[in-house]
Amino acid sequence: MDSFAALGVQPQVIQALAGLGFTAPTTVQEQVIPVLLRQDGDWISLAQTGTGKTAAFGIPLVQQVDPASRQTQSLVLCPTRELCVQVARDIDAYARYLPGIMTLAVYGGARIDTQIKALQRGVHLIVATPGRLHDLLRRGAADLSTLRTVVLDEADEMLNMGFLEEIGAILGQTPATRKTLLFSATMSREVATIAKKYMTAAKEILVGQRNSGAENVRHLYYMVRAQDRFLALKRVVDLHPDIYGIVFCRTRQETQEVADQLIQDGYRADALHGDLAQGQRDLVMAKFRRRNLQLLVATDVAARGVDVTDLTHVINYNLPDDLAVYTHRSGRTGRAGKAGTSISIIHQREGWRIKAIEKSIGRSFEYGRVPSGREICANQIMHRINELFAQAVDFAGIEAILPAVTEKLADLDREELIRRFVAREARGFLKYYQDAPDLNVREKGSESGQSNRKEAFRGKQWGAEQYTRFQVNVGKEDGVLPQRLIAIINSGAGRNRIAIGKIELLRNLSFIEADSRFADSVLHAFQRLMINGKKVSIEIAGAGQGERGGRRSGAGKPGAKWAGSSRPGAWKKRAN
Repeated sequence: MDSFAALGVQPQVIQALAGLGFTAPTTVQEQVIPVLLRQDGDWISLAQTGTGKTAAFGIPLVQQVDPASRQTQSLVLCPTRELCVQVARDIDAYARYLPGIMTLAVYGGARIDTQIKALQRGVHLIVATPGRLHDLLRRGAADLSTLRTVVLDEADEMLNMGFLEEIGAILGQTPATRKTLLFSATMSREVATIAKKYMTAAKEILVGQRNSGAENVRHLYYMVRAQDRFLALKRVVDLHPDIYGIVFCRTRQETQEVADQLIQDGYRADALHGDLAQGQRDLVMAKFRRRNLQLLVATDVAARGVDVTDLTHVINYNLPDDLAVYTHRSGRTGRAGKAGTSISIIHQREGWRIKAIEKSIGRSFEYGRVPSGREICANQIMHRINELFAQAVDFAGIEAILPAVTEKLADLDREELIRRFVAREARGFLKYYQDAPDLNVREKGSESGQSNRKEAFRGKQWGAEQYTRFQVNVGKEDGVLPQRLIAIINSGAGRNRIAIGKIELLRNLSFIEADSRFADSVLHAFQRLMINGKKVSIEIAGAGQGERGGRRSGAGKPGAKWAGSSRPGAWKKRAN
């Protein structure tokens, strides 16, 4: 820990850091800690999430507190409640052996009267979200006139969330003599505006390259048909049995639908989005941090402030519209010196967006092929074998039954025993992925992208004339997405893979093209189904009543759900 002492860190704080598992400072800590401790002026630090920036500013803040004064001396502004709570908790940990230092987390969703009482008693450091602190200032409950230091943590995120006005109002009530430190993963136009308006001749601390992605993150993309996006997601997850990651979706509705489909198929997943109450958000995050969940399906806004250091993967179910958002997403893996993977599932018309992101972050993407069923089965078997060797076994507890077991297996040679073990462990995935199609396509103009109607399924190609068009009585106003309709069809298809053609969403109804050979399966899939409280019915478009195609589906019990799980095997238990 001598390297921390060389930066000016006090022995009491070094003792706390040692208890937290710190061994040596990160690059951003080496650059920021001496600046805050020994130099005046304003500073901008461009650093990715997960580089150790909380300790970089938190350590100097606790060392500079005068415990004898009850005045507020430092302020940290954070974009989200989750990050606010985490930063306050970390600062308390750094100050564990510095008695008398009071830190308060101020955020929306908690009782404001409790926060007001704490402010009245006096706190040395405030860690706050802009919205709640602005509210407290308007009530006259907070006093920022004695601040020495202001830290804007993840400034680009706060501006993306629309907090420009609140930040301006808050900084307007701080003394002109304050020291301001702004942290941001990207130097956007809005961040530059804040720096110019509220900081004085700010100097820049650059960790890595400006607007770059994390160094130890692998960037990979798969190209599939839009309607195969969810199937590709499941294959990616099945290929990595130990995956622990975040799946980013564009909208709240899509986030919930993807999470629901994953849960139904047996994956340990849950959703995090703005429609959840705070208590629900806290419960989901608690399960995710305890690893009761492997996958957190989230919107960008909801995931801001999710501070988990050991994510193995970030999966872009949809690419973000803003290039800077990709930097934030991918920066959530590959933290603390660990390797991580950022995967993007794109369709044929999005190749140009990959090139734009490559140029923005200065990193090259790898083109990956969506794994085949055989690859997935092989990975799963090897994972089970590795678990078998890694697991501690109490041999003493089985000694009494070993003779009987040995006698029972005496007729099986080693090779036969291995074959039986593999067949038993792989049967779920082998059955599920039997005759599984190749989901990979290439960009339009390439050889494999010339005909986006081609479906590699049992060696046959399906043309438009072999599709039946169905009409469903739910549409955009019912919150339906194409992925939801495809999932409903596939859930009722058994082991058959039904080729899907064009999907057209209107206001109150939808049209779906599906392989004509499975028309009955499609009609059956929508039986006894409710979507957002509406009983669903389906018919073959254009068919008259009384004809085969005019049969409707949907007369059943309200609230009926899809039965069973299409997830192969039972290797991943559901979260409690």
